[in-house]
Amino acid sequence: MGAWGINTFENDDAADWIGEFCDEPDKELLVEAFDAVNDIGDDYLEAPESSAALAAAEVIAALLGKPSANLTDETKECVGKLKFKPNEKLLSAARKAVERVKTDSELKELWDESDDAAQWQATVEDLAARLE
Repeated sequence: MGAWGINTFENDDAADWIGEFCDEPDKELLVEAFDAVNDIGDDYLEAPESSAALAAAEVIAALLGKPSANLTDETKECVGKLKFKPNEKLLSAARKAVERVKTDSELKELWDESDDAAQWQATVEDLAARLE
């Protein structure tokens, strides 16, 4: 896993996703990130999709006025350009994706093998709380 910290954007997959999103911010990219997690059923949820979904959920939290203290300036600027508020369907998809990543994903397994598992879990739980 190309991670350098416990925060959502401190890994290669999330950083790549937010970079692409900020190049052309679009609601559909958020939907796609959540669908990649939520539509997988009981299949194995891999780390790249998990990281992208958490990054997309951070965008939703920021749109709700509950941004992470760890958002980069680029991400704050990008989110500031968005002209919509998340509807209940999008918010529900974000919540469901975060819960799946938090409880049953390769990303969780990778963090469980590290010394920072509890801190990563707390970061994801904070994100979930900001989506409420």
